[in-house]
Amino acid sequence: MKRDADFDELARYSGEWMRGEGPESDIVISTRIRLARNLADFPFIRRCSDEDRLSIERTVRARMESLTDSHWKSAHYVDLEPLSEIDRQLLVERQLISREIAESDGSRAVAFDATEGYSVMVNEEDHLRIQVMKSGLDIKNTWEQVNRIDDMLEEVILYAFHPRYGYLTACPTNVGTGLRVSVMLHLPALVITEQMDRVFRSMQRINVTVRGLYGEGSQYTGDFYQVSNQVTLGHSEADLLALVGDEVAPRIIEYERKARQALLKNNRDDLHDEVSRAMGILSTARKISSEETMHHLSKIRLGISMGLIEQPDVKVINQLFLQTQSAHLQKLQGRALGTAERHARRASFLQHHLAGKDDATWN
Repeated sequence: MKRDADFDELARYSGEWMRGEGPESDIVISTRIRLARNLADFPFIRRCSDEDRLSIERTVRARMESLTDSHWKSAHYVDLEPLSEIDRQLLVERQLISREIAESDGSRAVAFDATEGYSVMVNEEDHLRIQVMKSGLDIKNTWEQVNRIDDMLEEVILYAFHPRYGYLTACPTNVGTGLRVSVMLHLPALVITEQMDRVFRSMQRINVTVRGLYGEGSQYTGDFYQVSNQVTLGHSEADLLALVGDEVAPRIIEYERKARQALLKNNRDDLHDEVSRAMGILSTARKISSEETMHHLSKIRLGISMGLIEQPDVKVINQLFLQTQSAHLQKLQGRALGTAERHARRASFLQHHLAGKDDATWN
């Protein structure tokens, strides 16, 4: 494994979850499946001493390095403790680590592959958080890959497991399979037609939670919503995969498609005007915040998906969603930026890329 990563290079391209490809990718940004695991020989993280955390990190790193699979040999292993705040935030923005592990203290790390299709967090809420992300709605392949990674790690790591209760986790709701199935959706039409409250209520009735772009506690920015199972205890892996992949995601996709069709039928001119205004603002603004950028990019992405405009390509918009975030922008600029300067540089970056130019010619 490579014990480092080039953060300047990471900032220059989108990860797996923002490729804009795969089934239902006009609405479903990504599928993510996460497994919570703990080492049998150590207490849960909240009861760990600093020495325990260090021992867990060293144990996991050594076990990972013993794996012979080619995917592990080419993976990056990053010690999070000495990283700058900007570099940790970059990993959060790329969905490789959670905000919780980025903001915590003590020994902690993350391993991820070159395509960023998987990551393994060490010393988050649980000793291990194994996740796989794929573009679009792809429950089957995402599950197969995360299950394969879990099996490889279980060959070299003794997990905390109870024959009756299953995998033991720090939070009781994760006991059993430790499985969380999440789908990130872009739902601007439901927001415009003020139907999101109805979606929230229907999800609560079937034990599904709805979160923002960066998970628990994050705001609903850019009309991005993550839906996932709320509990795992008492549910099989097949049940949870079917709940999100066969029941919840298709239902929300259907709601969004109907809302888009209604907008086209009843408010096409108004919608086209909103999309055009969003493009105009992003193409001419001298200063702009991250939140306003996300709002306007969401409108443009909707316009592209509905055939109201042909350019730019949706992959460009997906990349701008990511690269205009605070840490990415500062890495691309090559230095830390204050809030006002970030707003100005973000506006310049947007104008540059919406005009079809690349990173190499932006300064």
